[in-house]
Amino acid sequence: MTFRLGLTGSIGMGKSTTAKLFSEAGCDVWDADAAVHRLYAKGGAAVGPMGAAFPEAIEAGAVSRDALKRIIGADPQALKRIEQIVHPLVGLDRESFVKGATSDIIVFDIPLLFETGGEARVDAVAVVSIDAETQRARVLERGTMTEAQFEAIRAKQVPDAEKRARADYVILTDTVEHARAQVQDVVNDIRSKRLA
Repeated sequence: MTFRLGLTGSIGMGKSTTAKLFSEAGCDVWDADAAVHRLYAKGGAAVGPMGAAFPEAIEAGAVSRDALKRIIGADPQALKRIEQIVHPLVGLDRESFVKGATSDIIVFDIPLLFETGGEARVDAVAVVSIDAETQRARVLERGTMTEAQFEAIRAKQVPDAEKRARADYVILTDTVEHARAQVQDVVNDIRSKRLA
């Protein structure tokens, strides 16, 4: 039997680091963001259908995320059409990964797990969390977005408190060592109680 664990958390909570810790603990990890990057890259499965729907989104044979941002900015309804193209392709990528996975625990790293109803496709959910001040500091330290952009993204995500309440496991990412210990606890719990 293979156990499907959904891993999620709001922006700046430490999800990418925690996903690596699950990989180090012997779990196969599927990354939703990486899947979208593969689909958008030159030769990716999304390039053809996206080019048919949004020709201006294709640059150098790949889907341009910057162009998509401009398109959505000009027409908020475009996001729905983009999702209708991309979500089924992401689903195919995920199932292909599952077929090739060898670990007894597969971790699905999905930023918008609750927002997209993804919890229905996994056996349990682990949420990464940290206090709001640390979250804000981490995101702004990256230097990739303004405070207004950060607030806009956070406003679209299910609040951290709600995610923690809906999760089977909560992993606090205050230090890497603490997160690593909690990841091992989750893996041990799954193997002893849910896979036994």
